[in-house]
Amino acid sequence: MTKQILEVCAYNIQSCLIAEAAGGSRIELCANPTEGGVTPSIGTIELVVEKVSIPSYIMIRPRGGNFVYDANELAVMERDIVACKKLGCPGIVLGLLTVENKVDIENTRRLVELAGPMSVTFHKAFDRVSDPFEALESVIATGCNRILTSGLLATALDGAQVLKKLTEQAAGRIIIMPGGGVRSCNIEQLAQVTGAVEFHSSCILDRNSQIADSNEISAIIDNLKSTLLASSVTV
Repeated sequence: MTKQILEVCAYNIQSCLIAEAAGGSRIELCANPTEGGVTPSIGTIELVVEKVSIPSYIMIRPRGGNFVYDANELAVMERDIVACKKLGCPGIVLGLLTVENKVDIENTRRLVELAGPMSVTFHKAFDRVSDPFEALESVIATGCNRILTSGLLATALDGAQVLKKLTEQAAGRIIIMPGGGVRSCNIEQLAQVTGAVEFHSSCILDRNSQIADSNEISAIIDNLKSTLLASSVTV
Protein backbone atom coordinates (compact mmCIF):
# COMPACT_ATOMS: atom_id res chain seq x y z
CA MET A 1 0.00 0.00 0.00
CA THR A 2 1.42 3.37 -1.03
CA LYS A 3 0.49 6.60 0.70
CA GLN A 4 1.26 9.76 -1.23
CA ILE A 5 2.03 12.84 0.84
CA LEU A 6 1.46 16.50 -0.02
CA GLU A 7 3.59 18.82 2.11
CA VAL A 8 2.45 22.45 1.98
CA CYS A 9 4.95 25.25 2.56
CA ALA A 10 3.34 27.79 4.92
CA TYR A 11 4.55 31.16 6.16
CA ASN A 12 1.78 31.94 8.67
CA ILE A 13 -0.95 30.39 10.79
CA GLN A 14 -3.61 31.19 8.18
CA SER A 15 -1.90 29.04 5.54
CA CYS A 16 -1.42 26.22 8.04
CA LEU A 17 -5.12 26.15 8.84
CA ILE A 18 -6.02 26.28 5.12
CA ALA A 19 -3.62 23.42 4.38
CA GLU A 20 -5.14 21.29 7.10
CA ALA A 21 -8.74 22.01 6.08
CA ALA A 22 -8.01 21.32 2.40
CA GLY A 23 -6.53 17.90 3.11
CA GLY A 24 -2.80 18.61 3.11
CA SER A 25 -0.69 15.88 4.72
CA ARG A 26 2.05 17.95 6.31
CA ILE A 27 3.29 21.52 6.69
CA GLU A 28 6.75 23.00 6.23
CA LEU A 29 6.58 26.07 8.48
CA CYS A 30 8.87 28.97 7.54
CA ALA A 31 9.14 32.73 7.81
CA ASN A 32 10.26 35.37 5.31
CA PRO A 33 9.54 33.99 1.83
CA THR A 34 11.63 36.74 0.21
CA GLU A 35 14.72 35.03 1.63
CA GLY A 36 13.57 31.57 0.69
CA GLY A 37 12.34 30.72 4.17
CA VAL A 38 13.99 31.08 7.58
CA THR A 39 13.13 29.92 11.09
CA PRO A 40 9.72 31.24 12.21
CA SER A 41 9.19 32.94 15.56
CA ILE A 42 8.70 30.83 18.66
CA GLY A 43 5.21 32.32 19.01
CA THR A 44 4.26 31.17 15.52
CA ILE A 45 5.62 27.67 16.17
CA GLU A 46 3.76 27.41 19.48
CA LEU A 47 0.46 28.52 17.93
CA VAL A 48 0.76 26.12 14.99
CA VAL A 49 1.54 23.20 17.31
CA GLU A 50 -1.47 24.17 19.42
CA LYS A 51 -4.02 24.74 16.63
CA VAL A 52 -3.00 22.51 13.71
CA SER A 53 -3.37 18.74 13.92
CA ILE A 54 -1.41 17.67 10.83
CA PRO A 55 2.38 17.40 11.32
CA SER A 56 4.35 20.65 11.04
CA TYR A 57 8.05 20.50 10.20
CA ILE A 58 9.89 23.65 11.24
CA MET A 59 12.50 25.37 9.08
CA ILE A 60 15.82 25.64 10.90
CA ARG A 61 17.67 28.36 9.00
CA PRO A 62 19.06 31.38 10.86
CA ARG A 63 19.32 33.66 7.80
CA GLY A 64 18.87 33.88 4.06
CA GLY A 65 21.73 33.60 1.62
CA ASN A 66 24.09 30.66 1.35
CA PHE A 67 24.07 27.50 3.46
CA VAL A 68 27.56 27.72 4.92
CA TYR A 69 27.27 28.49 8.62
CA ASP A 70 29.80 29.66 11.21
CA ALA A 71 29.99 28.50 14.82
CA ASN A 72 27.59 31.15 16.13
CA GLU A 73 24.99 30.36 13.46
CA LEU A 74 25.27 26.67 14.24
CA ALA A 75 24.73 27.48 17.91
CA VAL A 76 21.53 29.33 17.00
CA MET A 77 20.36 26.34 14.97
CA GLU A 78 21.06 24.02 17.89
CA ARG A 79 18.95 26.15 20.24
CA ASP A 80 16.10 26.32 17.74
CA ILE A 81 16.17 22.55 17.35
CA VAL A 82 16.04 22.03 21.10
CA ALA A 83 13.13 24.49 21.35
CA CYS A 84 11.21 22.63 18.63
CA LYS A 85 11.79 19.33 20.38
CA LYS A 86 10.53 20.72 23.68
CA LEU A 87 7.37 21.96 21.96
CA GLY A 88 6.71 18.49 20.58
CA CYS A 89 7.27 19.31 16.91
CA PRO A 90 7.42 16.10 14.86
CA GLY A 91 10.06 17.30 12.42
CA ILE A 92 12.48 19.96 11.25
CA VAL A 93 13.95 21.09 7.93
CA LEU A 94 17.58 22.10 7.43
CA GLY A 95 20.43 22.13 4.93
CA LEU A 96 24.14 22.69 5.45
CA LEU A 97 26.86 22.90 2.80
CA THR A 98 30.60 23.42 2.75
CA VAL A 99 32.33 26.26 0.92
CA GLU A 100 32.87 23.78 -1.94
CA ASN A 101 29.08 23.31 -2.17
CA LYS A 102 29.20 19.78 -0.87
CA VAL A 103 26.99 18.45 1.92
CA ASP A 104 28.41 19.40 5.32
CA ILE A 105 28.23 15.85 6.63
CA GLU A 106 29.81 16.42 10.05
CA ASN A 107 27.66 19.35 11.18
CA THR A 108 24.49 18.00 9.59
CA ARG A 109 24.93 14.64 11.31
CA ARG A 110 25.44 16.40 14.64
CA LEU A 111 22.22 18.42 14.23
CA VAL A 112 20.28 15.35 13.12
CA GLU A 113 21.43 13.50 16.23
CA LEU A 114 20.41 16.48 18.38
CA ALA A 115 17.00 16.55 16.71
CA GLY A 116 16.15 12.92 17.39
CA PRO A 117 13.51 11.54 17.51
CA MET A 118 12.17 14.32 15.25
CA SER A 119 12.16 13.59 11.52
CA VAL A 120 14.67 15.67 9.52
CA THR A 121 14.35 16.90 5.93
CA PHE A 122 17.41 18.16 4.05
CA HIS A 123 15.99 21.11 2.13
CA LYS A 124 16.71 22.67 -1.27
CA ALA A 125 20.26 23.58 -0.28
CA PHE A 126 20.68 20.21 -2.00
CA ASP A 127 20.09 21.96 -5.32
CA ARG A 128 23.32 23.96 -4.89
CA VAL A 129 25.57 20.87 -5.06
CA SER A 130 27.49 20.00 -8.22
CA ASP A 131 26.95 16.23 -8.10
CA PRO A 132 23.47 15.25 -6.85
CA PHE A 133 24.23 11.53 -6.81
CA GLU A 134 27.31 11.95 -4.64
CA ALA A 135 25.35 14.40 -2.46
CA LEU A 136 22.55 11.86 -2.05
CA GLU A 137 24.95 9.40 -0.42
CA SER A 138 26.30 12.17 1.80
CA VAL A 139 22.82 13.13 3.03
CA ILE A 140 22.01 9.49 3.70
CA ALA A 141 25.19 9.31 5.80
CA THR A 142 23.94 12.17 7.99
CA GLY A 143 20.81 10.30 9.02
CA CYS A 144 18.27 12.65 7.39
CA ASN A 145 14.90 11.13 6.51
CA ARG A 146 14.22 12.90 3.22
CA ILE A 147 15.57 15.34 0.66
CA LEU A 148 13.56 18.21 -0.80
CA THR A 149 14.86 18.94 -4.30
CA SER A 150 13.91 20.08 -7.78
CA GLY A 151 16.63 17.93 -9.30
CA LEU A 152 19.04 20.90 -9.39
CA LEU A 153 16.92 22.70 -12.00
CA ALA A 154 14.48 25.59 -11.78
CA THR A 155 11.42 23.41 -11.23
CA ALA A 156 10.78 19.83 -10.23
CA LEU A 157 9.22 19.17 -13.63
CA ASP A 158 12.40 20.42 -15.33
CA GLY A 159 14.45 18.15 -13.08
CA ALA A 160 12.09 15.16 -13.29
CA GLN A 161 14.64 12.81 -14.88
CA VAL A 162 17.23 13.60 -12.21
CA LEU A 163 14.56 13.11 -9.53
CA LYS A 164 13.73 9.74 -11.03
CA LYS A 165 17.39 8.68 -10.92
CA LEU A 166 17.74 9.94 -7.33
CA THR A 167 14.65 7.99 -6.28
CA GLU A 168 16.03 4.85 -7.90
CA GLN A 169 19.46 5.32 -6.30
CA ALA A 170 17.92 6.01 -2.90
CA ALA A 171 16.17 2.61 -3.10
CA GLY A 172 14.13 3.26 0.01
CA ARG A 173 17.07 4.40 2.14
CA ILE A 174 15.80 8.00 2.14
CA ILE A 175 12.74 9.75 0.68
CA ILE A 176 13.21 11.96 -2.38
CA MET A 177 10.55 14.70 -2.22
CA PRO A 178 10.13 16.79 -5.41
CA GLY A 179 9.52 20.48 -4.78
CA GLY A 180 9.69 23.63 -6.84
CA GLY A 181 6.85 24.69 -9.10
CA VAL A 182 4.71 21.70 -8.10
CA ARG A 183 1.13 22.48 -9.14
CA SER A 184 -2.12 20.70 -9.87
CA CYS A 185 -1.39 21.05 -13.61
CA ASN A 186 1.84 19.01 -13.42
CA ILE A 187 1.62 16.77 -10.36
CA GLU A 188 0.32 13.72 -12.25
CA GLN A 189 3.15 13.87 -14.77
CA LEU A 190 5.70 14.46 -12.03
CA ALA A 191 4.45 11.50 -10.00
CA GLN A 192 4.46 9.20 -13.02
CA VAL A 193 7.95 10.17 -14.19
CA THR A 194 9.77 10.29 -10.85
CA GLY A 195 8.09 7.50 -8.90
CA ALA A 196 8.11 9.79 -5.86
CA VAL A 197 5.51 9.40 -3.11
CA GLU A 198 6.01 12.70 -1.26
CA PHE A 199 5.61 16.12 -2.89
CA HIS A 200 6.15 19.69 -1.72
CA SER A 201 4.24 22.76 -2.90
CA SER A 202 3.59 26.29 -1.69
CA CYS A 203 0.13 26.07 -3.31
CA ILE A 204 0.32 29.85 -3.71
CA LEU A 205 -1.12 31.06 -7.01
CA ASP A 206 -0.69 34.81 -6.50
CA ARG A 207 2.98 35.85 -6.41
CA ASN A 208 2.09 38.74 -4.09
CA SER A 209 0.34 36.49 -1.59
CA GLN A 210 1.73 34.46 1.30
CA ILE A 211 -1.54 32.58 1.80
CA ALA A 212 -1.96 29.06 0.44
CA ASP A 213 -4.87 28.46 -1.92
CA SER A 214 -7.34 25.87 -0.66
CA ASN A 215 -8.60 24.99 -4.14
CA GLU A 216 -5.07 24.39 -5.40
CA ILE A 217 -4.28 22.08 -2.48
CA SER A 218 -7.46 20.10 -3.15
CA ALA A 219 -6.70 19.92 -6.88
CA ILE A 220 -3.18 18.60 -6.28
CA ILE A 221 -4.51 15.93 -3.92
CA ASP A 222 -7.25 14.92 -6.38
CA ASN A 223 -4.70 14.60 -9.16
CA LEU A 224 -2.43 12.48 -6.96
CA LYS A 225 -5.36 10.16 -6.25
CA SER A 226 -6.04 9.94 -9.97
CA THR A 227 -2.43 8.96 -10.56
CA LEU A 228 -2.69 6.19 -7.98
CA LEU A 229 -5.90 4.87 -9.49
CA ALA A 230 -4.38 4.88 -12.96
CA SER A 231 -1.43 2.93 -11.61
CA SER A 232 -3.71 0.47 -9.74
CA VAL A 233 -2.01 1.44 -6.46
CA THR A 234 -4.09 1.56 -3.29
CA VAL A 235 -4.01 4.72 -1.19
